Amino acid sequence: MQAIVKACQEGILKDWVEVVLVFANKENAAGLDKARAMNIPTKSINDKGFKRTTYDEKVLTILKEYEIDYLVLAGYMRILSAKFIAAYPQKIINIHPADTKLHQGLNAYKWAFDTKRKETKITVHFVDEGVDTGSVIAQKIVDLQDLKTLDEIEQKGLSVEHTFYSEVLLQIAKKQQEKQQ
Repeated sequence: MQAIVKACQEGILKDWVEVVLVFANKENAAGLDKARAMNIPTKSINDKGFKRTTYDEKVLTILKEYEIDYLVLAGYMRILSAKFIAAYPQKIINIHPADTKLHQGLNAYKWAFDTKRKETKITVHFVDEGVDTGSVIAQKIVDLQDLKTLDEIEQKGLSVEHTFYSEVLLQIAKKQQEKQQ
């Protein structure tokens, strides 16, 4: 999230993408403090005690206050309900640190390490009702051959994620502008 906001404020997304809100499902999420420090509005609703659909209805009520073209998930670790996804069809974007055809869900870098992958693919995809099963927007190969530890894999993967996600968002913004012309 922080890398995307920075890209919007002073990087490749400047003049293309505006972050109108950072939302979290934990009131003490570190991303909220980081967003506030970058002068981005924040909101949160603690998700404890809510069923998924009930919680998502509360979030949708908040999001209606904003003009949102896309929802960009960056560190948001909740599975979205069908109702939520239906409210923003092909407008919810996520990044996953593996080829989603090979590995979905948590611990993708650990999976790459444990299976001794020579490479992984960072995947940006639209969110559907499954976990990391939505249609792929773009992928970027990360060479893992010379990396010996899980920490090395995670660090290299995250450095790619931090630039690649913004590059893909720029492509989406440019395509959206072309459609509007």
